[in-house]
Amino acid sequence: MEEPREKYINPFTDYGFKRLFGEEPNNDLLLDFLNELLKEEQGRITELTYLKSDKLGSSEDDRKAVFDLYCENERGEKFIVELQKTKQKFFKDRTVYYSTFPIREQAQRGSDWTFELNAVYTIAILDFIFDEDKSEPDKFRYDVKLTDIDTFQVFYDKLTFVYLEMPKFSKTTAELKTRFDKWMYVIRNLNKLDRIPDELRESIFERLFEVAEIAKFSPQEVQAYEDSLKSYRDLKNSLNTAFEEGKKEGIEKGIEQGIEKGIEQGIEKVAIGLLNQHVSDEIILSTTGLTKIELQALKEKYENRR
Repeated sequence: MEEPREKYINPFTDYGFKRLFGEEPNNDLLLDFLNELLKEEQGRITELTYLKSDKLGSSEDDRKAVFDLYCENERGEKFIVELQKTKQKFFKDRTVYYSTFPIREQAQRGSDWTFELNAVYTIAILDFIFDEDKSEPDKFRYDVKLTDIDTFQVFYDKLTFVYLEMPKFSKTTAELKTRFDKWMYVIRNLNKLDRIPDELRESIFERLFEVAEIAKFSPQEVQAYEDSLKSYRDLKNSLNTAFEEGKKEGIEKGIEQGIEKGIEQGIEKVAIGLLNQHVSDEIILSTTGLTKIELQALKEKYENRR
């Protein structure tokens, strides 16, 4: 088995993200990240409990939701943390849909319930930029609430969406002024580093670098990470190729339409490659961002071609 070239894991792989933020022994890493992300609203979160991350609708026929991370704090407030590696059509719709599950879970039986809800936060860490945000190259964080369109005042403060467009974050270590800046830098650059920068010599980041060091993995953990890294690279390579092909096609059919089609073709190529490797549907859905209906249609299309 070939030894990984990087010293530290890539947080944008499924395995890397879950190892850093989704394991109980590393609860303190997620706690510190959320505290820095939401400290102006939250004050200080002192405890986090991981919850079951797959959620069913009100009936078996309803669409199932599978969160990357799902947890609650000591006040019963819920946090969904999603890592999205590729541009996905209707991704904003998906995050809104996901937020309905922790809202409905709070419903209490009986006539005494007053409909009072605890806050729900959906945090999306994005390895892409929304098309509509490309005109703001320096704005990488978007905080979204229900707001009155005339007064711009927050109408309801218990439902919050935070989108972090990581490709826009370009600060160097010398420019890191806040703990939040440091977290953004680590997530953006971890797998490119070969040591802990002096600016990150704090106990929480020293812990993170220790957890992320590949040399300390067991052989089984290295293999799991390598598999996850391969899926991530295959997805990126296919999308980059499709992007270039889409640009060429766009010369004749319109640039935007061609690129969009190229991206869709790239995702399709990755999904077919994973199907050939007999990868589970759940991993394919997580890796590509396809829906179950789209994946089933692709399977049928692929079978008809064979």
